[in-house]
Amino acid sequence: MTRPRSELVSPVDTPYYHCICRCVRRAYLCGEDRLTGQDFNHRKRWVLARLRQLQKVFTIDLCAYAVMANHYHLVVHVDTAAAEALTENEVVARWHRLFRLPVLVERYMAGTADTEAEQLAAQGIIAGWRRRLSDLSWYMRCLNEHIARKANEEDNCKGRFWEGRFRSQAILDDAGLLACMTYVDLNPLRAGMVEQPEDSVDVSLHQRLQHHAQSDKHTPSDQTQGLALLPFIEHFHQDNEKGIPFSFADYLQLVDWVGRARREDKAGVIAEDTPPILARLGLGTAGFLAALKPHHLSRGSVIGRGMSRIRYAQAHHRRCVQGPSFSA
Repeated sequence: MTRPRSELVSPVDTPYYHCICRCVRRAYLCGEDRLTGQDFNHRKRWVLARLRQLQKVFTIDLCAYAVMANHYHLVVHVDTAAAEALTENEVVARWHRLFRLPVLVERYMAGTADTEAEQLAAQGIIAGWRRRLSDLSWYMRCLNEHIARKANEEDNCKGRFWEGRFRSQAILDDAGLLACMTYVDLNPLRAGMVEQPEDSVDVSLHQRLQHHAQSDKHTPSDQTQGLALLPFIEHFHQDNEKGIPFSFADYLQLVDWVGRARREDKAGVIAEDTPPILARLGLGTAGFLAALKPHHLSRGSVIGRGMSRIRYAQAHHRRCVQGPSFSA
């Protein structure tokens, strides 16, 4: 049964979501077309450039991403509190980066809206923009529509570029967040494009490793060249500090471990040398690797452990929710 996006995306329940969008007919419209030999890899740069632009507008943080030949993955953190904390001037300035302002709002911001009715109408428009700045549907719309228009202009054609709006999964707990980020960062490895996870280019892991290397060398990094990713923070020092609640070293160990298991096809064999992060989450190696199998983690509308899924279903008055499970 098809469910409304407002139910699938509920920041009250969880701020983390896994978004997937595929090219129409799963054609290689962002890579090298196997049938024609035409190379569209430059379009991956379009996606990353647009994401950089959207980060200056929306209060939605990126945790992980992977831009593939015929689809892309995003793991995002929806920050509604940040949108609510913006002033009217900041909301208008952000929105104006993407869209033209109505005359009414321009007059209101300039202080020339004479009547109370005009002022209330302008305030209502700005309040609507504030809600959209933390709206995942608007975020994805501004990404996909922009890429589709550029691609159609380049191909001198009309019609769909993406097979649909986008697909989203609610990430209910830390286990689901780690599994989903690992799954996204290992996409090129699973596709046979690289031999080692760190060799991937158009994924968040590559950028995190580059930034880490620059930090070790104490060399200034050009922030305009990469996307701003939600950082790993093992110990939070401030209540308002945002980040992924694990150390980057643990995450790298997890990615390497899962990557080796998938490449050697020994998911059911590895029972020792479990990364510390899995022990802290109380997850079994076999269960975690089984959940990361291709075409398994992307199923359903939620990602998380059993109790998290039960609580989510009860909160939405549903008998059950579908998604990958993690055995303890």
